[in-house]
Amino acid sequence: MRHRVRTAKLGRTGEHRNAMLANLVCSLIKNDTIKTTLAKAKAARVVAEKMVTLGKKGTLHHRRLAVARLRAPQRKFFPRVNGVSGSEQRKNWTDEHDVVRRLFDKIVPRFQNRQGGYTRIVKLSGARKGDAAQLAYLTWVFDDSVVPATEKSEALEVKSDNNNKESKAENVDASQSTEENPNADEAVVDAKSESTEDVAESAEPEKDK
Repeated sequence: MRHRVRTAKLGRTGEHRNAMLANLVCSLIKNDTIKTTLAKAKAARVVAEKMVTLGKKGTLHHRRLAVARLRAPQRKFFPRVNGVSGSEQRKNWTDEHDVVRRLFDKIVPRFQNRQGGYTRIVKLSGARKGDAAQLAYLTWVFDDSVVPATEKSEALEVKSDNNNKESKAENVDASQSTEENPNADEAVVDAKSESTEDVAESAEPEKDK
């Protein structure tokens, strides 16, 4: 009977299991895809989907709940580790290390049209050497039609920069062509005047008739 089998134990104590699942979900948030055993992928999927649900609510309270569940380090906490001071760690810190910020700002907006099923498990053929464990990929199921606002703004900035560069290049080419052919405008004016004179001469005999 399946009594008390609500959560897969995975051969670990409760604290060890929660820490392992938090690490798996943090890796999923950073890399968008992780490779692990099938049993761990099924257990981590539950936590990952709950984190997306917290991200959709998007309040400060839910951010703090996500931080507590994922055990993610915050920007302001940099204790001295292995002889490396907190200030040196702060210099090497990037936004990609803040998994909660990446989850709320970049990943969750791509699920605004999806009400569930945010992850996918893809089984791999064969088994792992040593223990013959079934391996699988755990990945996000993104909606390609939805792009986060940050990526949209970055794309617009790149597009505007490219347009500015193209317009500058056209202006430079035009100025160079005028410098190389300074008499080009005068030749065009002379050609136009000659054509008007020819038209006038051809019109005078018709009037005489």
